[in-house]
Amino acid sequence: MSHFARIPAVPQIEALLTLGATRWEAAHQTIKEALRTGMIPTINSMMVMGLVSLPGMMTGQILAGASPNDAIRYQIVIIFAQASGTAIATIGVVILAFLALFNRNHQFTHLLSKLG
Repeated sequence: MSHFARIPAVPQIEALLTLGATRWEAAHQTIKEALRTGMIPTINSMMVMGLVSLPGMMTGQILAGASPNDAIRYQIVIIFAQASGTAIATIGVVILAFLALFNRNHQFTHLLSKLG
């Protein structure tokens, strides 16, 4: 059994490649799951922001005498900037992994077998 068999999605991807799918068609579902998984912590922290936790910047601005509306606006901008950074980083890592794991002939490279 290959080292790839330890990863749950690999048998499905290998089967799709064997049946003539392109590397994108074979890995599309796994890529979507990876992107979703990478964004879960950020989305969860955005859901509770302001309800359960008061962000430090917003609290500091209010204590310093700034308008609460302005403090909330600044905090929302910071939260969206963090979420955007996380999304860009997640997409970058997934694309780099995709390019490292597949060659131009739509085949798996044996990168993981060298690591494990």
